[in-house]
Order: sequence, then structure tokens, then C-alpha cells
Amino acid sequence: MAYLNLFDFKQKVNYKTEVLAGLTVAMTMIPESLSFAILAGLSPLTGLYAAFMMGLITAVLGGRPGMVSGGAGATVVVLIALMKSHGVEYVFAAVALAGVLQLLVGLFRLAKFIRLVPQSVMYGFVNGLAVIIFMAQIKQFTITNATGTTWLSGTPLWIMLALVFMTIAIVIVFPKLTKAVPASLVAIIVVFLIVLGFGIHTKTVKDIASISGSLPPFHIPLVPFKFDTLTIIFPYSLVMAGVGLIESLLTLNIVDEISGNRGRGNKECVAQGTANVVNGFFTGMGGCAMIAQSFVNLSAGSRARLSGIVASITILLVILFGAPIIERVPMAALVGVMIMVAVGTFEWTSLRIINKMPRPDVIVGILVALITVWLHNLALAVLIGVIISALVFAWESAKRIRARKYTDENGIKHYEIFGPLFFGSVTTFLEKFDVSNDPAEVIIDFKESRITDMSAIEALNKLTERYHKAGKKLHLRHLSADCRTLMKNAESVIDVNVIEDPEYKVAMD
Repeated sequence: MAYLNLFDFKQKVNYKTEVLAGLTVAMTMIPESLSFAILAGLSPLTGLYAAFMMGLITAVLGGRPGMVSGGAGATVVVLIALMKSHGVEYVFAAVALAGVLQLLVGLFRLAKFIRLVPQSVMYGFVNGLAVIIFMAQIKQFTITNATGTTWLSGTPLWIMLALVFMTIAIVIVFPKLTKAVPASLVAIIVVFLIVLGFGIHTKTVKDIASISGSLPPFHIPLVPFKFDTLTIIFPYSLVMAGVGLIESLLTLNIVDEISGNRGRGNKECVAQGTANVVNGFFTGMGGCAMIAQSFVNLSAGSRARLSGIVASITILLVILFGAPIIERVPMAALVGVMIMVAVGTFEWTSLRIINKMPRPDVIVGILVALITVWLHNLALAVLIGVIISALVFAWESAKRIRARKYTDENGIKHYEIFGPLFFGSVTTFLEKFDVSNDPAEVIIDFKESRITDMSAIEALNKLTERYHKAGKKLHLRHLSADCRTLMKNAESVIDVNVIEDPEYKVAMD
């Protein structure tokens, strides 16, 4: 068995596993890319070009071996309105600009902010995505003709169901026999040969669209190079860039957990941006990381970049030479594989521990999943989940601020503050003080506290004014260096002369 160190992760590569995994991924990417392109009103080849270019560039340059990128629905959905209002040339321009924005995120090392996504949001995101993947397969039980779209019925329906269940059975049983070959690829080949050998009439890839073509052509988007054009495409590019990076970085985190080593978020942002810029100038619809295909890749045993490269080159060869064969692959085989991907994607652990999780986390997880399924907007779902989690955290932190009070032998009243002082806790903080009954000298000790924002500074300003009007002296002690800097910067608008212990450094980071 051949191994070598590949690229920057110094990971041994099993050639056979990587090649077979890449072939499996290619088979699942083709129908999905075609479906997304048609959904957006684009040429089917636009979707395949995106699958090829996104997959190849991110496989070579990306920050996460084993992760697969392509023409993803999450980013394409953003461009549907632009396609309808201004046409495909504006779409290409928007894709290229989105790539530039993603490049800037990577160059300025902003990928670290994905760490702000809580585990409850991750559960909701993954579970919602699993439902979307499963529901997308239901659409394959329809057929479109001159009279419109209708559901399969009678013999065609039973044949489709039988082939889907056969695929699922192979995917489940085959790994128990051997793991030398990906079960998904074996299932696709077996079902394909059965349909071909027995002459079974069933829905195939060709029923979605023709996939034959040429190399992606270099094409500068035919849009006016003026400011008005920028105002049109920038909102779409911004949303696409955000959606793409959120989905890619969340997928990267999930793949990290499976593979047991850490990817490089900023490098992945640069790779995603580069791939989208290339898409914009080579008639691709752009995209991002594809969590379903990444799971197919990982479940097939891939842990390196080679599988992604193989998948991309396979798609290109299909476009150039292999369309007549691939177009005859039964959709039932691909549906069965994707259903098993949906089952594997769902975080079943979240159901087992749901009664042990804090109630706010349960609500956030369910809400994110519902938004993901309902709106198919992964970025919005994650954003709402993060905002709600942040508000819950702020509320809980606000309730934790407390003060230990005592009067020393000199008659000086001490308030030792515990917990962060910020906008959510200032009201509780101010209620701790008894200005009218306090002695002539008061010390507020921030050794175990932290001043974090302007609301906290303003609260201290009001407190000093109240003690000043009462003719009493107030001291602020043990402020950390960053707290004193924050107070110093605000001295033009409030009185900060009561700060003491300017050289105290114990509370510093």
C-alpha cells in the first residue's frame, strides 16, 4: 500500500482510498451541481464548471484536507434574484467580487471569529442541514415533462424505491465485509450495472440535464465598469461571501472533529476567495464547502487533499468525455447515497443529551435547525443563533455581578466587586451602593471585576457624581491596565480622577 507525505499537513496518503473516495464524491456532486444551477436559472454547465474549479482550487490551496467544495446551494440561492433582475453577466461579476471579499477576510485573519459560534448553534446547523439534504432527495421522485412536474407513480415509483433501498442496503452492509473500497461507490456501480444489465427504465442523470461540454472558457463579465454596477452587485457579493465563509468554516470545524486535527481557517478563506474569483472569470456560478460531499469523502476513508483533486478532475473528464456514461447513472443510486449522508450528518447525540442541556441551548439549537430547513439560509440561521446565544450569555452574566461589603477599622466602607461590569449589569451594579448611608470615604475594589464598555464607564461616572454631591470621597482601586486605558480614553466626557493604584498589574492579562 503506497503512502507519502502530501502538501503542508505531512499526512500519509493511501492512494487507493483517496482515488476511490474522489470518484464517489464526483458521482454525488454532479447531480447536485446541476440541480443548483437549474434552480438559479443558469446553464447546467455553469454548475459543473463551479464544481470543478471550486473543488480543485480549494483541494490544492485550502486549509482543510478532506473537505470538499463545489457549486453549493447555499451560495447559489443568494444569486437567484440578481439573475432574474440583471442576467448572468452580473452574476459572474458578483461571484468574482464575493471572492475578493473572501480573500480579504483570509488576508486580514478574520476567520477566528467562527469560534464565536456556540455548540448549540453547531448542532442546529448540522441537524437542519441533514434535513435539507434528505428533503432534497424527495424531489427526485418527480419527473418534469411538457405538461409540468408530476410525482412518480405506479411501476416507475416502485422501481425507484426498490433501487434506493438496494443502494442503502449496500451502503450499510458492504463495510461489514470490507472497507477496502468505499461502500457508496460500490452501491452506485452495482445499481448502475443492474439497471443497465436488465434494461430497467428509471430516472437517470440525463433526465436532469445534459452534462457534455468543453473546458471552462475565460470570460470577463460583460457589465459596465462604473460605480452603479458596484452598487448593484455589492450587496449580493457581500451576502454570498458571508454565507460561503460561514458554511465553509463551520464545515471545517466539523471535519476537524472527525479527523482529529485542526485545519487552518484563514487559509481556507483565501482558497475559497481565489476559487470564486476564478469562477467569476471562467463562467462558474461559484460556491463554497459542501458538507454533504465532505461527509461522503470522509466516510469513504479520505483524510488528504488527493481525493478532492481526483473528484474535480473526474468532473472535468465527465464534461469532456464521459457524459454519455454518467448520464445513464440511475438517480436512485445517488438518492440512496445522499440519504445515508443525511443520516450520517445528523447529530444523533444532540437528541440523547437534549434533556441534559441548558434550556436556552436547546431552544437555540431547535431554532437554528428550523430556520435552516424553512428558509434554506444557513448564514441567517447561524447569525440568529449566535445573537440569541450572546444575549442569553449577557443576561446570565449580568445576574452574576455581586459586591462584598465591609467597613474597616478606619471607618472606610469597602465594596469588592465580582463579575464583569458591562451594559447588562450596570443597573444591578448601581443598586449595590447605599450613597446616603455610606461613610465619608468609600473604596470600590475591582480586583475581581472588569470594566468592559462605555455603559460601565457611564455607570461609574454617575456613581462618582452621586458621592460627590453627597460630600463623600470615592476611590476606584485595582483596575486592570486595559480598564484604566478605557477610562483614560473617556476622560474627556467623564471624571476619572478618582482612579488609584496606577501601577497595580495583578489584574492584567
